[in-house]
Amino acid sequence: MASINENALRKMLSKMYKYRDLTVRDITNVTSQYKDLKPVIDNYVFNDGSTKELLSLAGTVPVNYRGNVYNIPICLWLLDTYPYNPPICFVKPTSAMMIKTGKHVDANGKVYLPYLHEWKPPQSALLVLIQVMILLFGEEPPVFSRPATQTSYPAFPAAGPPNTACMPNTPGLPFSQSHSTNPGGFQGYPYPSAGSGYPTTTATSVYAPVSSINTVCPTAYGTIGEDTIRASLVSAVSDKLRWRMKEEMDRAQAELDALKRTEEDLTKGHQKLEKMVTKLDLEMADVERNIELIELTVALEKMENQSEDNDIDDVIVPTAPLYKQIMNLYAEENAIEDTIFYLGEALHKGVIDLDIFLKHVRLLSRKQFQLRALMEKARKIAGLCDLY
Repeated sequence: MASINENALRKMLSKMYKYRDLTVRDITNVTSQYKDLKPVIDNYVFNDGSTKELLSLAGTVPVNYRGNVYNIPICLWLLDTYPYNPPICFVKPTSAMMIKTGKHVDANGKVYLPYLHEWKPPQSALLVLIQVMILLFGEEPPVFSRPATQTSYPAFPAAGPPNTACMPNTPGLPFSQSHSTNPGGFQGYPYPSAGSGYPTTTATSVYAPVSSINTVCPTAYGTIGEDTIRASLVSAVSDKLRWRMKEEMDRAQAELDALKRTEEDLTKGHQKLEKMVTKLDLEMADVERNIELIELTVALEKMENQSEDNDIDDVIVPTAPLYKQIMNLYAEENAIEDTIFYLGEALHKGVIDLDIFLKHVRLLSRKQFQLRALMEKARKIAGLCDLY
């Protein structure tokens, strides 16, 4: 495609398509490989009757069927959200062709493919879509030659008219191949009513008109009827599908066998790991028990080596002076409480008089109150909870 034409297409699509550069890139890739496909700007009629100006690729693609190459006319409509929505594809037969409906093409010529249903950019591409259509059309042709009667198509002389010689039609082929000098491209395409997905106005090509496009030459089937040809096509397609299905099944079985072997290896490895983990757990438990025994043994040996006349004040050593003060206050407060208790016992037994008891209790209680207040203050400074 010439750069000036690409620039012109880029300008025309600037207001129509959201992703203009991606669309132009894909069209350039397609037209550089399939010369008969040309971009056309036209109005597309949707199923609800609404129309919109869109770009389409119209022309023929080469399809290999039973050793012969045929040119299948197609039309691909690109929505304004392309490539994030798949194209709308049609087969556009000439007046000498008839649409052969199947699982990929309906009576209106609309094409249904798994590749379109699973369209996901950027993995999906317009060039790959056309290649998929070519492969499927080679297995199940979407058109065939229109049957002709002797009165409609009289026999040509042996030499044949100039520039209209047709290749011999072989039973079982979808149509025969011919060459036309019509420079206008496709003539006599049937345009269904609104809603069928075909344009309803005259198309304006962005590029030069299609020239020297191969069309189908009508031939008579003779004694071989259409049912025989259809049965032959069905048989050929069935054989090819069975062969491909067997190939896919063999491949799937090989993958399944490999997965089973992998599963067995993983199961054995899992069992081995479980045994190793169990053994490690047992060894860890033994190590922890041995550590505890060693610590107890060391503590006992240390206690045995110490002198039995250790002073309790030397054993208990606070970590900070504030904690030592709290400990002394607590000890003194408990001593006063014990003294008051024993004074009560002495009064009860008659060892001291009541006056002496009340005098000492009053002094000790005042001292005990001061100790408790001082201890509470020290505990708050140390960040300890209240004792009383």
